[in-house]
Amino acid sequence: MRIPSLINPRLITDGLTGVRRSLSALTLAVGLLAAPMAQAAEPLRIGYSDWPGWVAWQVAIEKGWLKEAGIDARFEWFDYSASMDAFSAGKLDAVTCTNGDALVMSGNGARNVMILLTDYSNGNDIIVGKPGVKSLADLKGKKVGLEVGLVEHLLLIDGLQKAGIKEGDVTLVNAKTNETPQILASGDVAAIGAWQPIAGQAMRGAAGARPLYSSADRPGLIYDVVTVTPASLASRRAEWIKLVGLWDRVVGYITDPKTQGDAVAIMAAKVGVEPAVFTRFLKGTKLLTLTEGRAVMKDADGFGSLYGSSRHADAFNVKFEVYKTPQDVKAAIDPALTDGK
Repeated sequence: MRIPSLINPRLITDGLTGVRRSLSALTLAVGLLAAPMAQAAEPLRIGYSDWPGWVAWQVAIEKGWLKEAGIDARFEWFDYSASMDAFSAGKLDAVTCTNGDALVMSGNGARNVMILLTDYSNGNDIIVGKPGVKSLADLKGKKVGLEVGLVEHLLLIDGLQKAGIKEGDVTLVNAKTNETPQILASGDVAAIGAWQPIAGQAMRGAAGARPLYSSADRPGLIYDVVTVTPASLASRRAEWIKLVGLWDRVVGYITDPKTQGDAVAIMAAKVGVEPAVFTRFLKGTKLLTLTEGRAVMKDADGFGSLYGSSRHADAFNVKFEVYKTPQDVKAAIDPALTDGK
């Protein structure tokens, strides 16, 4: 937040002689003082969407924990890609997304800093084959529907490489993730890429459809984060530290067998599925405590590090021209808030 100078020095030296002008100067000073105070009073605006590691925040919202922690935040619900559009348009202070998609926003001009690891995908991101398609090898020469340049595209390429299939042997059909169940059911594509619960909807809508590859086959390929604008992080860091510090309470409530039922009921109601179904989704999401996240937020190569995973995603994004210039991954992550700094 840019703080304006309280009083222009020229107001002191330009010979203020009348009471009216003195009052004007006082009014100006008070107004300028009020401006940053009013701005600081605005709630933190956080976009979140339908992913277990982000729906988890609903527990804190409904339990009143944000207020208890002295956090003035407004969580706003979006479809996933719409949440990133809103962030990129300057309508949000923060958004929940994958580490690779955080770089996509940054590479296209919406700079952001990842401050919290909520989880990693452990099976909930899935390449789903239509009936009769039994393996990734069956996709050669076929069409796959997914959001080009985003997380399921990254998952597909990783799977194809492991299966020894060239990227050019598959034709991509760009489609919004929430539209992929209809696309798979139409038979126009051999497979789609989606995350739960949408992947499950796709399989239910096309009898005989099956998972071909998932994030469980490559743990650490897809990390999920809260990422913040540099301006908001700089001006309201103390508030973001409080938000990060609340995460352990959320994870503990969800994972404790004594309270998990209540937590699941809250999250399931938010996304409109039965609690038993949402419990299955949780198994495909590895929620990370702050201690676990701290270990991952150490700069190292490979998928065991948020940095290594993000560099892999960055190379993917540049290769597929999602953006042109490689991103500064080190500057895109601030692990200190996990330690309350």
